[in-house]
Amino acid sequence: MKEKISANATIGLVATLTLVLIAAFIISTASPAPAAMARAETLTAQSSHSVTVVGEGTVSIEPDIATASIGVEVVRPTVREASAAAQSIMEDVQAALLSQNIDESDIQTRHFSIFAERFGPGGLLDEDEVRYRVSNTVTITIRDLESIGGVLDAAIDSGANNIYGVDFSLADPASVESEARARAVADAFDKAEELADLISVGVGEVMGISEIIGQGGGFFGGNFSRMAAAEMGGGSGPISPGELSLTMQLQITYELR
Repeated sequence: MKEKISANATIGLVATLTLVLIAAFIISTASPAPAAMARAETLTAQSSHSVTVVGEGTVSIEPDIATASIGVEVVRPTVREASAAAQSIMEDVQAALLSQNIDESDIQTRHFSIFAERFGPGGLLDEDEVRYRVSNTVTITIRDLESIGGVLDAAIDSGANNIYGVDFSLADPASVESEARARAVADAFDKAEELADLISVGVGEVMGISEIIGQGGGFFGGNFSRMAAAEMGGGSGPISPGELSLTMQLQITYELR
């Protein structure tokens, strides 16, 4: 009987020791060493110390292309008459544009509409009277800026009665965009350094960068000529391309040390 009790006690002791060892192993693997904990806290602290700024770079350039919206608008008693008249005049306008060395691929229809009018200059028309207004507008690209005046005059002389505007831009802004980006990076770093100095830290590595997209990768500003047909007095008048400025914006995040 004593031998049986002794054997049972031995088995119980072994089981208890086994459980203690297993618990110790679990605790040792679940809890990082003090040195590991310190390194983790340092990494967390470093990654949370950063500054994000927006750098802006601007380059001034001379435009090399112009775009203009040229339209024809007619009013006739019937849809057929209005449509036929608008088509005939627009064909003359396009022929005039081609004669001014505007390439056919640089002429694109942008707007066409037919509208039934039931109001005249003095108010409502007669009950059975309706007029139809047809509008047809093309956008053209002018690659020889010295010919702008001649191109618009030719369009007006051939029957165009709406010119919505002349915009100046660059045919290929890629190289100018690259220069503007470089200036934006320098501007962003200057801003980051200024902010870092205020809190007595230094600027470290770049942690992230993204481009703030505008028109064509950036946005133009400058001297644009806008004209309405009523202001032109039968001629295009003097048109100056002036100077454009292309601006790129970059958002950059720097590490602070």
